[in-house]
Amino acid sequence: MTASKTAPIVREAGEGERLWFYGGGVHTWKATAAETGGTFLLFEDHMLRGKTTPLHIHPYVDETLYVLEGEILLHIDGAQRQVGRGGVVMAPRGVPHAFLVTSETARILFLETPGSSEAFYRAASEPATSDLEASAPVDFGRVRASAAQNGGIEILGPPPFAAP
Repeated sequence: MTASKTAPIVREAGEGERLWFYGGGVHTWKATAAETGGTFLLFEDHMLRGKTTPLHIHPYVDETLYVLEGEILLHIDGAQRQVGRGGVVMAPRGVPHAFLVTSETARILFLETPGSSEAFYRAASEPATSDLEASAPVDFGRVRASAAQNGGIEILGPPPFAAP
């Protein structure tokens, strides 16, 4: 057996690099691709009601979502379903999906395997500050530009949810 090239990772609640993601929400990075030898990327996303994602796929990454708090409306492979606290979703690579936060707030743990989409998230984010969190700027242009430059995600179209 070959020795692992990664070191153990231990982070408490609230620990980890905090980034404002321009798709909406604060990411707290629990394990980066560099720390896991590229095996996976793990981050917690704290979002407000109305945060949505465009319809998209991850061509080379399987994405698992675990809802820690709140509720989302999930659109996956043409079907919609409510997913609340304790719910889990696994979107295999290449499967179209999107979600909409329907509760006041939501916290979701994202596990991406392998961790190859980290560059996409980093280029569409910046260090979280109280000013950024208060203004909650969403810039899908920056998200699309990062997707085009870094890969990791392909945006297929607008959010597939009816207007409220």
